[in-house]
Amino acid sequence: MSSQTVARRYASALADVTIARAEAAEVQAELEAWEQMMLTNASLLEAFSNPTVAYEQKGKVLNELISRTRVRPTTANFLRLLLKNQRLAELPAVNAKLAQVLDERAGVISAQVTSARPVSDATKVSLEEKLGKLTGRKVRLTFGTDESLLGGIVTRIGSTIYDGSVRDQLRRLGEELAG
Repeated sequence: MSSQTVARRYASALADVTIARAEAAEVQAELEAWEQMMLTNASLLEAFSNPTVAYEQKGKVLNELISRTRVRPTTANFLRLLLKNQRLAELPAVNAKLAQVLDERAGVISAQVTSARPVSDATKVSLEEKLGKLTGRKVRLTFGTDESLLGGIVTRIGSTIYDGSVRDQLRRLGEELAG
């Protein structure tokens, strides 16, 4: 079974539980903090993903970390489940899918906006409104920069790309002139 399929199943199940208990945002934040802790501590990630480390030792480490981080019972139970099923190292993929599933259920879509230079706050608000009208849903924007665009912006919503970059306009112009 692919890692993405596994991540989606865990994320969907966790979303069901956290939405029913009205703690989706809190559990999501705690799991993101755990992901950062594991990614910044290579030995911790290695210990949880190494099959030669005994399950009991992993359990002791996990329980100690849970008690120190004081996470919610839902988060603690989910982390223990991932450990039991030898999936704790896949927490980053599960977190990404969880964010997607929670957004889908809330009617929110994510869009990635790339521009040649940082975008002003007024432009961000305007872009969010326009994309919301275009899609008919609430839009969560993330911004990045790519100097090779020369100017304009490229917006990606799911698998759809809206390319309004100068680079793309020059490419199309070149194709028209050559053809």
